[in-house]
Amino acid sequence: MVGTLAIITGLSTLVFTVILSLIGTFDLLTLGILVVSFNIIQWLISPYLIGAIYHVREIPENENPQLHRIVENLSQKSRIAKPKLMLAQIPIPNAFAYGSPLTGNHVAVTKGLLQSLNESEVEAVIGHELGHLKHKDVQVMMAVSFLPALFYYIGYSLMLSNMYRGRREESGSSALVGIAFVAFSWILNLLILYLSRLREYYADRHSVSVVDNGAQKLSTGLAKIVHTTRRVSSGQREKPNNSAFKALFIADPDRANADAVALSAMEMQSDQQLVQQILSKKLTFADTLVEAFSTHPNIIKRLRALQQLS
Repeated sequence: MVGTLAIITGLSTLVFTVILSLIGTFDLLTLGILVVSFNIIQWLISPYLIGAIYHVREIPENENPQLHRIVENLSQKSRIAKPKLMLAQIPIPNAFAYGSPLTGNHVAVTKGLLQSLNESEVEAVIGHELGHLKHKDVQVMMAVSFLPALFYYIGYSLMLSNMYRGRREESGSSALVGIAFVAFSWILNLLILYLSRLREYYADRHSVSVVDNGAQKLSTGLAKIVHTTRRVSSGQREKPNNSAFKALFIADPDRANADAVALSAMEMQSDQQLVQQILSKKLTFADTLVEAFSTHPNIIKRLRALQQLS
């Protein structure tokens, strides 16, 4: 994964790298094993971390039978096993799919999502999340995140090791090689971010394919998620850690303020007018630049892609 998952894994790996460098037993094979091991461990325990961060609990079928029927129906259309249906106790409207071999697959909706969206829009959002499970996006993004982490810490370790040992005439070339590895890791990260954005488009397409009138329902759902996230976030004195696993979310909560900046006057407008106002905005160079460093597509481009599918 990108974002905090990579940071947690990277910091853990860095501690071991520093220790191994200081005691003089560092080698690239050891570092590779450590990076891969910590990524795998992170993936296996991530459902437990997500549960702790977002106060996630399973929704019993008798508590919300209609939501369970939606998940069951869309799972059958997607030709996947029904995942566990979870509720995240956070006020922003959002949803995410996650899982590991230890826990199985989960689809979580937030308390804010159920309060802000109508049933048909929630159905389209769930269809999107089932698309992630259908395409095994969690596993794909976890696997591709190995390489940039590995290249980064190889480069960082080469630079770090020259501070503690090695000949002076060799330190310059080793440091340059280390810098090159770090730079290459950033290039790989940009490619992974691009892949992450593509997976969001694919999940949107899946929702359209399994939900009746899915393009319109998902368009209004996404527009309301962006608009409501900005309003909820601005009304909270203490900001919760909504972005810890933002790569999993259907919409990036950190982008809400930027995406909804032109929507502050839309409180009394209809859902379709909200969608049309977003679609009428022009993409700027700044929008394109920000998107290049984001896990999710720009909301304007995303809604335009959905319009083409409708």
